[in-house]
Amino acid sequence: MTTLYLKYRPQKISDLDLAEVRDFLSRIVNLEEIPHAFLFEGPRGSGKTSAARIMAKILNCEKLSNDKEPCNKCEQCISITKGTNIDVVELDAASHRGIDDVRLIRESVKLSPAKAKKKVYIIDEAHMLTTEASNALLKTLEEPPGHVVFILATTNPEKLLDTIKSRTVKVNFKKAKSEEIIRSLANVLKKEKMKYQDEVLSLISENVDGSFRDAKKILEEFIMKDILNDIEKAQNHRSSKSDFDTDQLFKYLKEKDLKNCVSV
Repeated sequence: MTTLYLKYRPQKISDLDLAEVRDFLSRIVNLEEIPHAFLFEGPRGSGKTSAARIMAKILNCEKLSNDKEPCNKCEQCISITKGTNIDVVELDAASHRGIDDVRLIRESVKLSPAKAKKKVYIIDEAHMLTTEASNALLKTLEEPPGHVVFILATTNPEKLLDTIKSRTVKVNFKKAKSEEIIRSLANVLKKEKMKYQDEVLSLISENVDGSFRDAKKILEEFIMKDILNDIEKAQNHRSSKSDFDTDQLFKYLKEKDLKNCVSV
């Protein structure tokens, strides 16, 4: 079964739950010329990758709306959603962080897009690139071909080279506010046609440290436990979760005490 976080990824700018990001990107896409490099920085689960894919769609959509939203129906939009668009390249810098990986990018950017209007490179966890790889990427960011756009995403922007940050447009993905978490969960439940108590969504929002991803994981738990309409049961369920003693578990693991590991 597809998780709710994946099933209900935002597909256009108006779907984004962070109000500041939504407003900022709306202004950016209405400029006569969209910048060639972005830096999406913020905590995990704040929607950076989803927003990057939306930007890729806007740059390549065949039937862009008057308010600059992707149609999500054309070949380009559908292939980007599925992750099969050969002109939209996603690179996880946590596992592809070396100079050779960036050299491949530097060579490929010289080529025109195969089908799309723009080639878009989405580099996740960009701070994980080695110093050599970062310097190589910098050279490409300084003089990119007109058909290329880079979107760097990171949870640790302070680890990026200052020279790289200076050549990008920064988009700050802050931890979600409680009302933004609730808005996101309410939209999911509306699409799932499920009833709920407002207090239950508030409870979830208080337990996820501003992460949409974590909020939807807890929402799935509540759906499976059938406690969306019972705040008392929801509170008891969260309390039982918080009783889990991580330190005690590691102590038992160190002592190879499997019996007590299971009972923690």
